[in-house]
Amino acid sequence: MLDKNSPLPIYFQIQEFLRNKINSGEWLPGERIPSEQALSEMLNVSRMTIRQALNNLVKESLISRKRGIGTFVSVKDGIEVEESLKFLKSFSEDISSIGLTPTNQLLGFSTMEADEYLAEVLSIDIGSEVFKIERCRLANDQPIAIETTYIPKNLVNRIDEQVLNHSLYEYFEVTLGYSIEKATKWIKASLMSESDASVLEVAEDSPALELHQITYINGDIPLEYVSCIYRADRYRFTIDIERT
Repeated sequence: MLDKNSPLPIYFQIQEFLRNKINSGEWLPGERIPSEQALSEMLNVSRMTIRQALNNLVKESLISRKRGIGTFVSVKDGIEVEESLKFLKSFSEDISSIGLTPTNQLLGFSTMEADEYLAEVLSIDIGSEVFKIERCRLANDQPIAIETTYIPKNLVNRIDEQVLNHSLYEYFEVTLGYSIEKATKWIKASLMSESDASVLEVAEDSPALELHQITYINGDIPLEYVSCIYRADRYRFTIDIERT
């Protein structure tokens, strides 16, 4: 099964062995594969070597990890979201516009005091109370991004479970009557941290897109600051530009 005299590294041989299990149909899409411990015992190699092989297959999107459950053969969902930077829309609006169903998984919700950075981007005093909302954003139940939103309590004094599970923009505009007018965004290439990779079901250090946004109401009043990590294989940004 494994040739320890081969010039090919052991992890690569394991990787190809597992790939063959999938490509041959022995392991079907959506099927849970043996654990690292089981594969380690089956192939008589260390768990570290097994993990290296599995990480490479995760990076290829051939398999995916589900936190606390196990590792599964990937189901080819074909999800790829394209967001135009020309328009200001919510995640829910973007996902719905391409015929997919947006949902949220709440990762954390708390009240905190603004540090120097948050005070600057939200134009509030250091120590002012802000809501901190951490959510995994999904399309057709597939994880797309981890979004962390900071909202000054002096503008939004109440947020409940119903609000957290739906579009914040809808709550801002329909319920609170705010007029969202513009936003400032900046985007950079990044790599998945271990914790983000676990939630988004990719390998650590997989390519990611990191977005930051300040959303404004009533002219130049910051309503929210958003920091978001997107799976680079499922999300892309586009913009049309003209030569001047």
